[in-house]
Amino acid sequence: MSDAPAKHQPLVFSGMQPTNTLHLGNYLGALKNWVKLQDQMPCIYCVVDMHAITAVAYAKPDDLRTAVREVAAAYIAAGVDPKRSILFQQSAVPAHAELAWIFNCVARLGWMDRMTQFKEKTGKHKERASVGLYTYPTLMAADILVYKATHVPVGEDQKQHLELTRDVAQKFNNDYGAEDFFPLPEAVVLGTATRVMSLRDGSKKMSKSDDSDMSRINLTDDADMVAQKIRKARTDPNPLPDDEKGLEGRPEAENLINIFAALAGTPRSDVIARFAGQQFSGFKNELADLAVAEIAPIAEKMRRLLADPAELDRILADGAEQAAALAAPILRETKRLVGFHA
Repeated sequence: MSDAPAKHQPLVFSGMQPTNTLHLGNYLGALKNWVKLQDQMPCIYCVVDMHAITAVAYAKPDDLRTAVREVAAAYIAAGVDPKRSILFQQSAVPAHAELAWIFNCVARLGWMDRMTQFKEKTGKHKERASVGLYTYPTLMAADILVYKATHVPVGEDQKQHLELTRDVAQKFNNDYGAEDFFPLPEAVVLGTATRVMSLRDGSKKMSKSDDSDMSRINLTDDADMVAQKIRKARTDPNPLPDDEKGLEGRPEAENLINIFAALAGTPRSDVIARFAGQQFSGFKNELADLAVAEIAPIAEKMRRLLADPAELDRILADGAEQAAALAAPILRETKRLVGFHA
């Protein structure tokens, strides 16, 4: 991680959508590192419900509110500390939407047309997609820059959006003669981040939207369910390889070894050396024990947190108040630079 520009104080911003239950991939790929970042610099973690409605229409308002609480509970249960980091619901801070409109007028259609995630999500049905889904990247830019965040932990699928955020910041600074007003945020890529694949198909990313619940380990799964899913995870008939080259063409084997390494906090090569030549049955038993030891306490804490929705709402409201206080002077100065009454 490189140092932030001297003019801007180091600050982390990240968030997840409240769509379906968070899973092991979210934990190993993001949450576990969010927790570590709290020891390095101030952090703001958001439940991005405004992004969620770009692609999903919730049947009832309470469905979205429940989903927001569940994701907030997962953050806290995984180790995000609301006393150390700001934790809030995106829609509770209107500055995100206000700055997003300004950025809609800074960003260019050519930039948006290059966003591959929009193409992947819409396929041949672009005309049916919401305008919100198309402008998702400018809202993401606003999420980050309304706090002048300098560091953003992102997965592979969001790196292009972060590049657009940097482009928007640079163009705004140039257009309005405000050198270095907005920082050019950097991607945080930690070596411990793990890309977790489906337990049913090692070529596909573990997903909240997969029809098969057996394809993922949910952070709400109890110990028995976690162990069952690991033991039933798809593998191939061959024993574990002797070296990393032996994983080529074996996506399910590679996925389980990666998960073991991430949970154990050990290099993948050490895992391979330990289990070389063994059958998957014994390996899966040990992996199941590891996964249960890490995930079951999170699931239990989530259950306790969700049993008191009023307390979760209080935590989110307190975080929103802190976030709004940080955003207000930045948005006010942005409006002044644009020429709006502020």
